[in-house]
Amino acid sequence: MNSEPTGKTEMNLTAWLVCSISSIGFAFDIYQLLILPLVVGPSLQELLGAAPGSDLFNTWVGRLFYIPAFAGGIFGLLGGWLTDRFGRRRILTYSILIYAVSAFAAGYSTSVWMLLVCRCFVFVGVCVEFVAAVAWLAELFPDKEQKEKVLGYTQAFSSIGGFMVAWANSKCVAYAGTFPALHLPDWLNLFGGAIKDPHAAWRYTLISGLIPAIPLIFIRPFLPESPSWAQKKAAGTLRRPSLAEIFSPELRRTTIITTLMFACSYGAAFGAIQHIPRIVPGLPEVKAKAKEAVEAATAGKPDADKKKLAAQATGKSNQAIAAHVTKIQEAGGLLGRFIFAILAVKIVSRQKLIRIFQIPGLIVMPIVFAWFATSHLSWLETGIFVAGFLTVAQFSFWGNYLPRVYPLHLRGTGESFAANIGGRLIGTLFAWVTTTFAVTNNPAFAPTKLAYTAAGVGFAVYLAGLLLSFALPEPHIQEQKD
Repeated sequence: MNSEPTGKTEMNLTAWLVCSISSIGFAFDIYQLLILPLVVGPSLQELLGAAPGSDLFNTWVGRLFYIPAFAGGIFGLLGGWLTDRFGRRRILTYSILIYAVSAFAAGYSTSVWMLLVCRCFVFVGVCVEFVAAVAWLAELFPDKEQKEKVLGYTQAFSSIGGFMVAWANSKCVAYAGTFPALHLPDWLNLFGGAIKDPHAAWRYTLISGLIPAIPLIFIRPFLPESPSWAQKKAAGTLRRPSLAEIFSPELRRTTIITTLMFACSYGAAFGAIQHIPRIVPGLPEVKAKAKEAVEAATAGKPDADKKKLAAQATGKSNQAIAAHVTKIQEAGGLLGRFIFAILAVKIVSRQKLIRIFQIPGLIVMPIVFAWFATSHLSWLETGIFVAGFLTVAQFSFWGNYLPRVYPLHLRGTGESFAANIGGRLIGTLFAWVTTTFAVTNNPAFAPTKLAYTAAGVGFAVYLAGLLLSFALPEPHIQEQKD
């Protein structure tokens, strides 16, 4: 039977501080992940000079989405094992340092390879941090109902991270010209090249990822370790974590199904929703606003400067609208996470709980991307709110579910395999799938083809996730075996 403590944790100052810092941590995780959809277009145009929709452009979009996720998945799995081996709090602290430094460095990228390497380190830090934080919270609040509430509501702040990055990007787009110029000293430039546009908005957006990490770096090292992990470690009864053990007969089905379903949840986000900033420019209203911006920027200017000014005006207009649509999507995600936090306590069956979000998603995803995203901006704003609601809520589901189906000595390892191999490694592969099938030689048609492709991918992963949910083990069954 389970020997972990089960009583309620008193909500004193320390407990509230733990919840607050965890909320900031979850928000920062999503902040870092959602930066790329907002900056990938302008960054590749500067670093590669590639046209959106071209083979070179889409190849690098796929690489920037998938290679960092692959690195995060592999090293995140190692981080999960380290979390079980050396403690939750220690690994949390190191993970924050990794992605804070790499996020700052990414803003100084002088080549696409430097940007790729920095994003890999960002993903490694984020992937480790999520798993360690979920295990930490689950053990600091062992009471079942209290645990569900704490995990549900702290994870809801992940969507606040989406608002933060959308807001930060919009401010960077609006005021980049007034910010200090960015220059990288030669002795630090290991990748060659130069910063072509020292006032590029995408650079400041990447650098802004350092800001939310500051309170985490200074406060988290002083918060308590998981009591149950620390007690077993001190008593010498903590079993050594083993990757093979999560595939033992008792846990094999849990590991396989959760990994595949986690991949489907991430597949919907990376294969469809995160491509919205590059779909938006194809909408009629967005094209009209870009045209107005170009006319205003080039009026009375010499012909030699008009092409450059037109490109800058178009990019700025498109980025501003994309940031606005991203805020709406994150609003839907935020509501989805809070609704999930309420339902998680009321609905016992985890299969029924996740289907509340999966079944409507089968209908919503193809409509939003194949119809709304190619027709009207206002329709897309409504549709992406609903798509964000249904998809993002599933991420909170996994944060609540996984700590309940693995024993303490395997909690980090088991969570990490599902989250990092399933979600980060397999799930984010759908970003590459979408961009690969969306390649076109017609730049004007690129956003529309991308929308149609995203519709197909979104429907496919939702259908796969729904079918797999019928084999998902109920946590109380595993808890009785523990």
